[in-house]
Amino acid sequence: MNESNSGSPTDGTTPNRALVRGSVTLVGAGPGDPELLTLRAVRALQEADVILIDHLVAPAILEFARREAKKMMVGKTGYGPSCRQDEINATMVTFAKAGKRVVRLKGGDPMIFGRAGEEIAACQAAGIPVEVVPGVSAAQGAASRLGVSLTARALARRIQYITAHATNGRLPSDIDWKSLADPSTTTVVYMPKRTLAELAETAMANGLAPDTPAIAVASATRPEEQVVPATIATIAARLAKAAPGGPVLIMIGRALAPALQAAAGQDTASEHPLPSRNLA
Repeated sequence: MNESNSGSPTDGTTPNRALVRGSVTLVGAGPGDPELLTLRAVRALQEADVILIDHLVAPAILEFARREAKKMMVGKTGYGPSCRQDEINATMVTFAKAGKRVVRLKGGDPMIFGRAGEEIAACQAAGIPVEVVPGVSAAQGAASRLGVSLTARALARRIQYITAHATNGRLPSDIDWKSLADPSTTTVVYMPKRTLAELAETAMANGLAPDTPAIAVASATRPEEQVVPATIATIAARLAKAAPGGPVLIMIGRALAPALQAAAGQDTASEHPLPSRNLA
Protein backbone atom coordinates (compact mmCIF):
# COMPACT_ATOMS: atom_id res chain seq x y z
CA MET A 1 0.00 0.00 0.00
CA ASN A 2 1.23 3.47 -0.90
CA GLU A 3 0.35 6.32 1.39
CA SER A 4 0.82 10.01 2.07
CA ASN A 5 0.86 11.75 5.46
CA SER A 6 2.73 9.74 8.04
CA GLY A 7 1.18 8.07 11.05
CA SER A 8 -0.75 4.97 12.00
CA PRO A 9 -4.33 4.36 13.15
CA THR A 10 -3.25 4.79 16.76
CA ASP A 11 -0.65 7.56 16.44
CA GLY A 12 -2.69 9.84 18.74
CA THR A 13 -2.07 12.95 16.61
CA THR A 14 -5.63 14.10 17.26
CA PRO A 15 -6.48 14.45 20.97
CA ASN A 16 -9.05 11.93 22.19
CA ARG A 17 -9.73 10.85 18.63
CA ALA A 18 -9.53 7.18 19.60
CA LEU A 19 -12.47 7.77 21.92
CA VAL A 20 -14.65 8.84 19.00
CA ARG A 21 -16.50 6.12 17.15
CA GLY A 22 -15.08 5.80 13.65
CA SER A 23 -16.97 5.07 10.46
CA VAL A 24 -16.48 3.95 6.87
CA THR A 25 -18.02 5.57 3.81
CA LEU A 26 -17.77 3.92 0.41
CA VAL A 27 -17.66 6.79 -2.08
CA GLY A 28 -18.19 6.58 -5.82
CA ALA A 29 -15.69 8.87 -7.54
CA GLY A 30 -17.39 8.59 -10.92
CA PRO A 31 -15.62 7.73 -14.18
CA GLY A 32 -13.00 10.47 -13.98
CA ASP A 33 -14.30 13.96 -14.66
CA PRO A 34 -14.24 15.63 -11.20
CA GLU A 35 -17.26 17.75 -12.11
CA LEU A 36 -19.34 14.56 -12.05
CA LEU A 37 -18.74 14.08 -8.31
CA THR A 38 -21.88 14.33 -6.21
CA LEU A 39 -22.16 16.94 -3.47
CA ARG A 40 -22.31 14.14 -0.91
CA ALA A 41 -19.08 12.66 -2.26
CA VAL A 42 -17.31 16.01 -1.97
CA ARG A 43 -18.56 16.43 1.59
CA ALA A 44 -17.30 12.96 2.56
CA LEU A 45 -13.87 13.68 1.07
CA GLN A 46 -13.63 16.98 2.94
CA GLU A 47 -14.58 15.35 6.27
CA ALA A 48 -12.34 12.28 5.97
CA ASP A 49 -9.44 11.46 8.26
CA VAL A 50 -8.28 8.59 6.05
CA ILE A 51 -8.89 8.00 2.33
CA LEU A 52 -8.24 4.55 0.85
CA ILE A 53 -7.96 5.07 -2.89
CA ASP A 54 -8.80 2.70 -5.73
CA HIS A 55 -6.37 2.68 -8.67
CA LEU A 56 -9.18 3.67 -11.08
CA VAL A 57 -9.76 6.99 -9.33
CA ALA A 58 -8.64 9.97 -11.41
CA PRO A 59 -5.96 12.06 -9.64
CA ALA A 60 -8.03 15.23 -10.09
CA ILE A 61 -10.67 13.80 -7.73
CA LEU A 62 -8.26 14.06 -4.81
CA GLU A 63 -8.14 17.83 -5.17
CA PHE A 64 -11.46 17.82 -3.30
CA ALA A 65 -10.06 15.81 -0.40
CA ARG A 66 -9.27 17.27 3.01
CA ARG A 67 -5.63 18.33 2.94
CA GLU A 68 -4.85 16.81 6.34
CA ALA A 69 -6.36 13.43 5.48
CA LYS A 70 -4.11 10.39 5.33
CA LYS A 71 -4.22 9.09 1.75
CA MET A 72 -3.37 5.49 0.87
CA MET A 73 -3.42 3.73 -2.49
CA VAL A 74 -5.02 0.33 -2.05
CA GLY A 75 -6.00 -0.34 -5.64
CA LYS A 76 -6.54 -3.69 -7.26
CA THR A 77 -5.11 -4.02 -10.77
CA GLY A 78 -5.89 -6.85 -13.14
CA TYR A 79 -2.85 -9.04 -13.84
CA GLY A 80 -0.59 -6.69 -11.84
CA PRO A 81 0.49 -5.94 -8.27
CA SER A 82 -2.56 -5.46 -6.07
CA CYS A 83 -3.63 -5.24 -2.46
CA ARG A 84 -5.56 -8.31 -1.40
CA GLN A 85 -9.20 -7.69 -0.57
CA ASP A 86 -8.78 -9.00 2.97
CA GLU A 87 -5.94 -6.51 3.51
CA ILE A 88 -8.14 -3.65 2.33
CA ASN A 89 -10.96 -4.79 4.60
CA ALA A 90 -8.62 -5.03 7.60
CA THR A 91 -7.17 -1.57 6.93
CA MET A 92 -10.62 0.01 6.81
CA VAL A 93 -11.71 -1.66 10.02
CA THR A 94 -8.46 -0.87 11.87
CA PHE A 95 -8.63 2.83 11.13
CA ALA A 96 -12.33 3.03 11.92
CA LYS A 97 -11.83 1.24 15.24
CA ALA A 98 -9.25 3.91 16.08
CA GLY A 99 -11.96 6.55 15.70
CA LYS A 100 -11.12 7.66 12.17
CA ARG A 101 -13.61 8.72 9.52
CA VAL A 102 -12.57 6.47 6.65
CA VAL A 103 -13.48 7.04 3.01
CA ARG A 104 -13.05 4.10 0.67
CA LEU A 105 -12.82 5.92 -2.65
CA LYS A 106 -13.76 3.86 -5.70
CA GLY A 107 -13.95 4.60 -9.41
CA GLY A 108 -17.40 4.83 -10.96
CA ASP A 109 -20.16 3.57 -8.66
CA PRO A 110 -18.98 1.42 -5.74
CA MET A 111 -21.94 -0.94 -6.10
CA ILE A 112 -21.09 -1.96 -9.69
CA PHE A 113 -18.22 -4.46 -9.85
CA GLY A 114 -16.55 -2.65 -6.96
CA ARG A 115 -16.49 -5.41 -4.30
CA ALA A 116 -18.60 -3.16 -2.15
CA GLY A 117 -20.51 -6.09 -0.70
CA GLU A 118 -17.35 -7.61 0.77
CA GLU A 119 -16.29 -4.32 2.33
CA ILE A 120 -19.73 -3.60 3.75
CA ALA A 121 -19.85 -7.08 5.26
CA ALA A 122 -16.40 -6.60 6.85
CA CYS A 123 -17.52 -3.36 8.48
CA GLN A 124 -20.79 -4.84 9.70
CA ALA A 125 -18.99 -7.86 11.16
CA ALA A 126 -16.70 -5.49 13.08
CA GLY A 127 -19.57 -3.30 14.29
CA ILE A 128 -18.38 -0.32 12.24
CA PRO A 129 -20.99 2.12 10.87
CA VAL A 130 -20.84 2.05 7.07
CA GLU A 131 -22.65 3.98 4.37
CA VAL A 132 -22.46 4.21 0.59
CA VAL A 133 -22.34 7.32 -1.57
CA PRO A 134 -23.23 6.34 -5.14
CA GLY A 135 -21.31 7.68 -8.09
CA VAL A 136 -21.83 8.12 -11.82
CA SER A 137 -20.98 4.76 -13.36
CA ALA A 138 -18.43 4.33 -16.13
CA ALA A 139 -21.25 3.15 -18.40
CA GLN A 140 -23.26 6.31 -17.76
CA GLY A 141 -20.22 8.49 -18.34
CA ALA A 142 -19.31 6.73 -21.57
CA ALA A 143 -22.87 6.87 -22.91
CA SER A 144 -23.08 10.58 -22.16
CA ARG A 145 -19.91 11.26 -24.13
CA LEU A 146 -21.13 9.16 -27.06
CA GLY A 147 -24.44 10.99 -26.97
CA VAL A 148 -26.48 7.77 -27.07
CA SER A 149 -29.28 6.38 -24.95
CA LEU A 150 -28.49 2.83 -23.89
CA THR A 151 -32.21 2.15 -23.62
CA ALA A 152 -33.46 3.85 -26.80
CA ARG A 153 -37.02 2.58 -26.96
CA ALA A 154 -36.93 1.71 -30.66
CA LEU A 155 -33.71 -0.24 -30.30
CA ALA A 156 -33.38 -1.67 -26.79
CA ARG A 157 -35.77 -2.97 -24.14
CA ARG A 158 -33.18 -4.02 -21.60
CA ILE A 159 -29.69 -3.16 -20.36
CA GLN A 160 -27.27 -5.48 -18.58
CA TYR A 161 -23.83 -5.09 -17.04
CA ILE A 162 -21.45 -8.05 -17.15
CA THR A 163 -17.80 -8.59 -16.29
CA ALA A 164 -15.39 -10.33 -18.65
CA HIS A 165 -12.92 -11.01 -15.83
CA ALA A 166 -13.49 -13.88 -13.40
CA THR A 167 -11.52 -14.36 -10.18
CA ASN A 168 -9.08 -16.59 -12.08
CA GLY A 169 -8.46 -13.88 -14.68
CA ARG A 170 -10.35 -15.73 -17.40
CA LEU A 171 -13.69 -15.19 -19.09
CA PRO A 172 -16.41 -16.15 -16.59
CA SER A 173 -17.89 -19.57 -17.26
CA ASP A 174 -21.43 -18.59 -16.23
CA ILE A 175 -22.18 -15.79 -18.71
CA ASP A 176 -25.75 -15.99 -20.00
CA TRP A 177 -24.95 -16.12 -23.72
CA LYS A 178 -28.60 -16.24 -24.76
CA SER A 179 -29.16 -12.96 -22.96
CA LEU A 180 -26.07 -11.41 -24.51
CA ALA A 181 -27.22 -12.46 -28.00
CA ASP A 182 -30.67 -10.90 -27.52
CA PRO A 183 -30.88 -8.17 -30.20
CA SER A 184 -33.08 -6.00 -27.98
CA THR A 185 -30.49 -5.90 -25.17
CA THR A 186 -27.71 -3.38 -24.58
CA THR A 187 -24.77 -5.06 -22.88
CA VAL A 188 -22.03 -3.17 -21.07
CA VAL A 189 -18.89 -5.25 -20.53
CA TYR A 190 -16.55 -4.28 -17.69
CA MET A 191 -12.90 -5.41 -17.52
CA PRO A 192 -12.84 -6.78 -21.10
CA LYS A 193 -9.25 -6.26 -22.26
CA ARG A 194 -7.76 -9.74 -21.86
CA THR A 195 -10.81 -11.81 -22.79
CA LEU A 196 -12.57 -9.70 -25.41
CA ALA A 197 -11.70 -11.89 -28.40
CA GLU A 198 -13.05 -15.00 -26.68
CA LEU A 199 -16.15 -13.15 -25.51
CA ALA A 200 -16.91 -11.86 -29.02
CA GLU A 201 -16.37 -15.25 -30.66
CA THR A 202 -18.53 -17.05 -28.11
CA ALA A 203 -21.28 -14.44 -28.33
CA MET A 204 -21.44 -14.80 -32.11
CA ALA A 205 -21.40 -18.60 -31.83
CA ASN A 206 -24.44 -18.24 -29.57
CA GLY A 207 -26.39 -16.11 -32.02
CA LEU A 208 -25.20 -12.51 -31.70
CA ALA A 209 -25.15 -11.04 -35.20
CA PRO A 210 -21.60 -10.23 -36.40
CA ASP A 211 -22.65 -6.74 -37.49
CA THR A 212 -23.97 -5.81 -34.02
CA PRO A 213 -22.49 -2.43 -33.02
CA ALA A 214 -19.77 -2.63 -30.37
CA ILE A 215 -17.93 0.42 -29.06
CA ALA A 216 -15.00 0.50 -26.66
CA VAL A 217 -14.51 3.55 -24.47
CA ALA A 218 -11.24 3.98 -22.58
CA SER A 219 -10.84 6.48 -19.75
CA ALA A 220 -14.42 7.69 -20.14
CA THR A 221 -15.00 11.41 -19.38
CA ARG A 222 -11.28 12.08 -18.86
CA PRO A 223 -9.12 14.31 -21.08
CA GLU A 224 -7.39 11.21 -22.49
CA GLU A 225 -10.70 9.49 -23.32
CA GLN A 226 -10.50 7.28 -26.40
CA VAL A 227 -13.34 5.74 -28.39
CA VAL A 228 -12.97 2.65 -30.59
CA PRO A 229 -16.06 2.10 -32.78
CA ALA A 230 -16.56 -1.33 -34.36
CA THR A 231 -18.89 -4.30 -34.62
CA ILE A 232 -18.79 -7.35 -32.39
CA ALA A 233 -16.90 -9.14 -35.17
CA THR A 234 -14.15 -6.50 -35.34
CA ILE A 235 -14.00 -4.96 -31.87
CA ALA A 236 -11.26 -7.23 -30.46
CA ALA A 237 -8.85 -6.53 -33.32
CA ARG A 238 -9.61 -2.81 -33.35
CA LEU A 239 -9.14 -2.47 -29.61
CA ALA A 240 -5.87 -4.41 -29.74
CA LYS A 241 -4.62 -2.08 -32.49
CA ALA A 242 -5.62 1.06 -30.57
CA ALA A 243 -4.07 -0.33 -27.34
CA PRO A 244 -5.58 2.37 -25.11
CA GLY A 245 -4.38 2.88 -21.57
CA GLY A 246 -6.66 3.29 -18.59
CA PRO A 247 -9.91 1.53 -17.77
CA VAL A 248 -11.90 0.21 -20.75
CA LEU A 249 -15.49 -0.88 -21.15
CA ILE A 250 -17.32 -2.26 -24.17
CA MET A 251 -20.91 -1.41 -25.06
CA ILE A 252 -22.72 -3.81 -27.37
CA GLY A 253 -26.14 -3.59 -29.01
CA ARG A 254 -28.40 -1.92 -31.53
CA ALA A 255 -28.71 1.15 -29.30
CA LEU A 256 -25.11 1.95 -30.22
CA ALA A 257 -25.94 2.17 -33.93
CA PRO A 258 -26.31 6.00 -33.96
CA ALA A 259 -22.88 6.40 -32.38
CA LEU A 260 -21.38 3.92 -34.85
CA GLN A 261 -22.94 5.82 -37.75
CA ALA A 262 -21.64 9.09 -36.35
CA ALA A 263 -18.15 7.60 -36.10
CA ALA A 264 -18.32 6.51 -39.73
CA GLY A 265 -19.47 9.99 -40.67
CA GLN A 266 -16.59 11.54 -38.75
CA ASP A 267 -14.18 9.41 -40.76
CA THR A 268 -15.63 11.01 -43.90
CA ALA A 269 -15.85 14.58 -42.57
CA SER A 270 -19.49 14.34 -41.52
CA GLU A 271 -21.22 17.49 -40.33
CA HIS A 272 -22.31 15.55 -37.22
CA PRO A 273 -19.16 14.16 -35.62
CA LEU A 274 -19.19 11.78 -32.67
CA PRO A 275 -19.14 13.95 -29.51
CA SER A 276 -16.01 12.35 -28.04
CA ARG A 277 -12.48 13.55 -27.50
CA ASN A 278 -10.43 10.92 -29.35
CA LEU A 279 -11.54 8.47 -32.03
CA ALA A 280 -9.39 5.43 -32.79
